[in-house]
Amino acid sequence: MKKASNSPQQTPVTPSAGGGQPLAGFQYARSQFEELVDLALDHARKLGASDAAAEVSEGAGLSVSVRKGELENVERNRDKSLGVTVYLGQKRGNASTSDFSPAAVRQTVQAAYDIARFTAEDPVAGLPDAADVADTYPDLDLFHPWGITSEEALRIALECEAAAFATSKKISNSEGAGVSAQQSHFFTAHMRGGERGKPGIFSGGYASSRHSLSVAPIAGKGANMQRDHWYSSMRSPEDLASPQAIGRYAAERALARLNGRKIATTECPVLFESPLAAGLLGAYVQATSGGALYRKTTFLNDSLGKRVMARHLDIVEDPHIVNGKGSAPFDDEGVRTSKRKVLSAGKVQGYFLSTYSARKLGMRTTGNAGGSHNLTLTSRLTQSGDDLKAMLKKLGRGLFVTELMGQGVNYVTGDYSRGASGYWVENGEIAYPVHEITIAGNLKDMLLGIEAVGADAYNYGAKTVGSILVNRMKVAGS
Repeated sequence: MKKASNSPQQTPVTPSAGGGQPLAGFQYARSQFEELVDLALDHARKLGASDAAAEVSEGAGLSVSVRKGELENVERNRDKSLGVTVYLGQKRGNASTSDFSPAAVRQTVQAAYDIARFTAEDPVAGLPDAADVADTYPDLDLFHPWGITSEEALRIALECEAAAFATSKKISNSEGAGVSAQQSHFFTAHMRGGERGKPGIFSGGYASSRHSLSVAPIAGKGANMQRDHWYSSMRSPEDLASPQAIGRYAAERALARLNGRKIATTECPVLFESPLAAGLLGAYVQATSGGALYRKTTFLNDSLGKRVMARHLDIVEDPHIVNGKGSAPFDDEGVRTSKRKVLSAGKVQGYFLSTYSARKLGMRTTGNAGGSHNLTLTSRLTQSGDDLKAMLKKLGRGLFVTELMGQGVNYVTGDYSRGASGYWVENGEIAYPVHEITIAGNLKDMLLGIEAVGADAYNYGAKTVGSILVNRMKVAGS
C-alpha cells in the first residue's frame, strides 16, 4: 500500500495523479484510491481515532433499452464514493462523500469523528478481530470489461426483441429488451490502534463486472394477453446467451401462458421452477442471517444443529469459484471467506454472520458481511436424469409455478403467501396454464416438505438450485 505524502493537502488526487494507469473504463487508478484511503486514515489518526476504516469505489456502465423496434433509452452511469468509519473506543461514526478533493476527504473524516463523539457506546462495535482478517486473498477473475458502444448495445437489444417477435405471429407486443454493461472497482483499508499495514490489519480491493441481456415479450390480444421474460447475466460478455436464444425462449414462455384458466381452491403439491426455487433458498439465508437472529425476528431462531429441511438436502457455500457471480475473496469487512457446508442432511451447520452480528450472538464471524456467496442447494436423491420433465412426473398432480408476485413472506412466523401463475399438471404432464391464484403455507413446513430437487440447476445470482418440489401447499383460486 502506497504511503501518503507528508503534506497531503499539497497533493490533490485527480484522475491523472497518483501513478499507475486506470483500468479500462475507469477514471481512477488503484494507486489513486490508495492515496485517498491513506489521506482519510491519516486524518482520522490525527483527530484521535483509535481505529478506523476507509473505502473508495468507482462504478461505470452503459444501459440501452428498446421497445417495438425503436430505441427507448440510452443511459451512461458513472459514480464514485469514499466512505469512512471512525471508532472512538466502542463509539462508531460513519460518513461518506463523492468529492475526492483533499479538503472534502478531511471534512468527511471530521464528520464521522463528530458522529462517533456523540454516539452511545456499543460493546460489540469495532473492526474485525485480527485472526479473521484476510491477510492474503486469491484473484477470482471477476473483472471482464465489455467495451461495447451504445450503437452495438442497440443492435443486440433489437436482435433480441426481433427474435421474440419472429417466434410467432401471436407475439403481439413487447415491454422491451435491454442490454446492460456494468463494472466497478474499490480499495479499502483499516487502521487499528493508529497502525496500518501489519498482519491482522486489513487492506485490499479488486475490480468486478456484471453484464446482462433481457427481453419481455407479450403474447395474445385483448383479455387473453400474457407476458413473460427471460434474461442472461454474466461477469464476462462472452458467456452471455445469444440474443436470438433469449428472445426465442422468452417468446415461447409467453406463448405457453395463453388461454390460462382459474382453478378451484385446493391443497396439492407445488413444483417451483428453478429460478423461483432460488427464492426459497434466499428465504432460508435471510432466516439464518445474523441480523434476524440476534433481533429474534426469524422463524429459524436458535436453529444451529437442528434439522430445518428435509434429510436429503445439503447447502454448500463456495466464495472462491473462479468467475463466479457470487464470488468474493473477502467480505465487506475484509474478513477472509472460505468454502463451507452450511446445511448437511437438513441440519443447520452454520449461520450467515458479520463481525457485529456474530459478537451480538457470542459467536464468530462467518465472512458474510454483505451477504452469502455462491450457495448451491442439492438433494442426495437427485439423479442425473431428473430434468424438468422428470420433475413434472414426480409432481404427478398439482401446480407447477413459474411466476410469483408480491412479497408476502413473514420471516418472524414463517408464514408464506404469494400471488402466482403457472401450469396445472395431471398425470405428470402439463394440462393447461393457470393464473390469478395464490399459494400459501409456512416456510417451516415447506422446507421440511421438500420432496425432490431437480437436476435442472439454474444459477440465480449467488444461488444455484434446480426446481424444487414441495409436498403440499394451499392454492387459493376461484
